[in-house]
Amino acid sequence: MAEPLRIVVFGAESTGKTTLAAALARYFGEPWAPEFVREFWDARGGDISAADLDAIGRGQIASEDRAAGAARRAVFLDTDLLTCMLWNDLLFPGQCPEPMRLEADARARRTAIYLLCDADVPFVADPQRCFPERAARERARSLWRAALVSRGLPMVEIRGSWAEREATAVAAVGEMLARSR
Repeated sequence: MAEPLRIVVFGAESTGKTTLAAALARYFGEPWAPEFVREFWDARGGDISAADLDAIGRGQIASEDRAAGAARRAVFLDTDLLTCMLWNDLLFPGQCPEPMRLEADARARRTAIYLLCDADVPFVADPQRCFPERAARERARSLWRAALVSRGLPMVEIRGSWAEREATAVAAVGEMLARSR
């Protein structure tokens, strides 16, 4: 059996990634993988240090692989290892383990499409989020976009109302699934 298409819902915090990943999974009847670090954060009461980066990366990989193992045609990822690497660089400069960087790039090259969520929706406060200001959100969006562009990765930009975001994502994924038959 062929490997399922990896579809990553990608972008800065509070851009609707989890909601969109779950909606796409429901719509297409395929599994999705939640962002592992949220569970890790909760289990540790928010106490995360650079020493945890390897464990977070391994947890993200396991979450992605578990969901992919249950997929027929596609798996939806609420973030990916590339996102972990970007956050590592933001929060713990110079501390991202090199094996994680290599694996993030390898996995990114196997991704069928990135759905890049714009920061054009209201910020929703959450103890795990740290960039509520508009300028900071825009810088993060630019950083996430640059990570895809610099690697030449396929992407569709997701913006607008929640209904517009979902419609754009459903159309992009539907087209990709039709081409993969």
